[in-house]
Amino acid sequence: MAPGGSIFKEVLESHLLSSDYETGKAKSEAKSNSTLTKSTSVGLNGKNGTSSKNGVHDLLGCPVCKNLMYPPIHQCPNGHTLCSNCKIEVHNLCPTCHHDLGNIRCLALEKVAESLELPCRYQSLGCNDIFPYYAKLKHEQNCGFRPYNCPYAGSECSVMGDIPTLVAHLKDEHKVDMHDGFTFNHRYVKTNPHEVENATWMLTVFNCYGRYFCLHFEAFQLGTAPVFMAFLRFMGDDNEAKKFSYSLEVGANGRKLIWQGIPRTIRDSHSKVRDSQDGLIIQRNQALYFSGGDKQELKLRITGRIWKED
Repeated sequence: MAPGGSIFKEVLESHLLSSDYETGKAKSEAKSNSTLTKSTSVGLNGKNGTSSKNGVHDLLGCPVCKNLMYPPIHQCPNGHTLCSNCKIEVHNLCPTCHHDLGNIRCLALEKVAESLELPCRYQSLGCNDIFPYYAKLKHEQNCGFRPYNCPYAGSECSVMGDIPTLVAHLKDEHKVDMHDGFTFNHRYVKTNPHEVENATWMLTVFNCYGRYFCLHFEAFQLGTAPVFMAFLRFMGDDNEAKKFSYSLEVGANGRKLIWQGIPRTIRDSHSKVRDSQDGLIIQRNQALYFSGGDKQELKLRITGRIWKED
């Protein structure tokens, strides 16, 4: 675990939403204009920004996935409830009494849920808003306080956390190189550039303008052509990323390639950015030409800078 913060795994709630839910959600969201407040509002147990762990709130927890349930909420003939996703997972058998579930809706519980107001699940990370039950899920999927995925893509790391936590995690767990400053001059060496089946890549983190940026460099197959690619990601949300620009340059022997763009947020996955080709792409033959020598070893020097737009 990285020092300096709590690291946790988290799975966003995902449920199949019926047309009935869309109707209920529209009604509750219409109410939300007058009910959305800061943490000074009273929660379910009368305390600011907190929710009850007992009673009705507990009844809304699915016994299988433990997430809050959203319409359609199903029940068996004995009254045990579960969410629509888990109804499929348990093959239509009640996980509590093993009775056949059929297609019974728990309309009373759905109606009760419509009257509730709950804090955002990311309250501990700084979000102090209170939401009507059916508006809460939509907010949480886009909450600015929700944790970020670790940007160290090569290990398929599942760690999530805030930016300070992830910076410490990258440094201590992944041994990523950390640099201060808005310019960079990096040399990448690969002894066998003809093997790109298993993507080879590097990650470097830069600290400038009080923010953190991830410089990625990797090799992969683009269709049938082997290529090398460098791109920058911003450790923060997209609205902040758009305040910055960056340039990359690679070349030798009087020739060079230049890329200029806007860093992508780490909310966008590593593979999404790579597959969009939003970065400096170097064909293997070009890369080997820039490397010089006998073309048996890749030696690329990539320079660049980051600046803040006015």
